[in-house]
Amino acid sequence: MDFPKYNGNIHPDEWIKGFKNYLEYYKIKQVCYEDHVKIALSLMDSTISLPTGIDNFEKLRNAFKGDIFFTIFKNTNKRKLQSLKYIPESRDGDTSKFISNLLKLCYNAEINDIEVHKKYLYKSLPMNDYFSKEFYKKMENVNSINELIKKFEDIVIEESNLIKNESIVALKHVASGKYLSSAENFWYQTGSECQLEL
Repeated sequence: MDFPKYNGNIHPDEWIKGFKNYLEYYKIKQVCYEDHVKIALSLMDSTISLPTGIDNFEKLRNAFKGDIFFTIFKNTNKRKLQSLKYIPESRDGDTSKFISNLLKLCYNAEINDIEVHKKYLYKSLPMNDYFSKEFYKKMENVNSINELIKKFEDIVIEESNLIKNESIVALKHVASGKYLSSAENFWYQTGSECQLEL
């Protein structure tokens, strides 16, 4: 199996980590450490030019991060963050994939500030009263990514339990314990002309 070339479309830390795992997996230890770096340099796309004198992975990482391709990569991920939209599961969205995508884009854009994470998360939400109000209430004192995800999940769960248009509800009479049901042959004669509830 060949290891993919570095072409500027992956975070340098992720590529270097993958490369080291590749060396470990294929037990390429008989080659000296400096040769590992030379092998990594040989896997660079020809459109990327780095300075000479790179003899360790830290210098390689810094060279990748100083290259214009990394700047473009980060800016692309920031633009993707700006256009990211959360779609609730009630409208066929996937919260797990959304959170994973949000965190990956923040990582790729090297955004580590929790307040910036909150800003991008807030901008991605549907602009209805419920999400807006709950977001500000719950996120006010959030100081970590895990806490941010947990509070967001709480908002999503609460929102999914709200009664909205087209929700199906069952009404139960407290004293008798019977449920309200509809009568098939009875219809309102005026107004909505919908089926009568008994």
